Amino acid sequence: MVLEALTNPVQAEQRPWQMFFLGILFTLVAIIFSLWIFQGQASLVMVFLIVMAALPIIYNTIKLEEQKDEEGYSEKHLLKEHAKALSVFMFLFLGITIAIATVYVFVPTPYLDIAFGVQNQAIMDVNSAVSGRVVSPSVLPVIFFNNVKVLIFCVLFAFVFGAGAIFILTWNASVIGVALGNFIRVKLAELAGASGFTSVSHYFSAFSLGVLRYATHGVFEILAYFIAGLAGGLISVSIIRNHFGTKKFEKVLFDSSGLLLVSFGVLFMAGLIEVYVTPLFF
Repeated sequence: MVLEALTNPVQAEQRPWQMFFLGILFTLVAIIFSLWIFQGQASLVMVFLIVMAALPIIYNTIKLEEQKDEEGYSEKHLLKEHAKALSVFMFLFLGITIAIATVYVFVPTPYLDIAFGVQNQAIMDVNSAVSGRVVSPSVLPVIFFNNVKVLIFCVLFAFVFGAGAIFILTWNASVIGVALGNFIRVKLAELAGASGFTSVSHYFSAFSLGVLRYATHGVFEILAYFIAGLAGGLISVSIIRNHFGTKKFEKVLFDSSGLLLVSFGVLFMAGLIEVYVTPLFF
């Protein structure tokens, strides 16, 4: 695969910021091919094509992290090493999200449903489910346990498919990107209506506001999902390498348990930010 050859896990962990641009490239290529060949199902095929492009680097990175578990490092050192992999995943996710949001902003309205119909429907379903609900401390348990469900799916997908969590996270990136793009389009329309035109400064203003709207708590949610996905992936790779029942597997299992605890903590913090911080600004 040409896209797979652009980087490798060692290079990615040394320069994780490059994954941001690879995420953009993967997404643009996926959008072009999905609209060109699978126009009727473009919004969903796009997600699968992004996953296909990202899967080799994600799986090989998890495999590299599992090998680090076998080196006998302390748990503190392992967490530092895993942080490199998580930065790779986060930059990739950010690149996918920003690319989709940008395309959504500039795609002509008649083509939005063709390119992002499934994502728009998912957003409408969520909005209808939470309509009329006031974000208050009383809904914190609901938000947290809903997010825990996604986290559990990430662990299961990663355990069963090795790097399977990338599908759920890419799907989330596409939905967040569409929601972000829609937010920016609405703000641009408001600015254009107020001033009679839309300047470059208005674009940057709307884009920054949109990013902040979803990044205040979303970054922590996605980080928690990636941590959980990494934990499930480590166990999966260890089993694939026939380490089940050995001391190496016990080490991986202990490390993964620690990662899961961290992911729950980060997810709870994301819920606190969503309830207490985000409403102050939006």
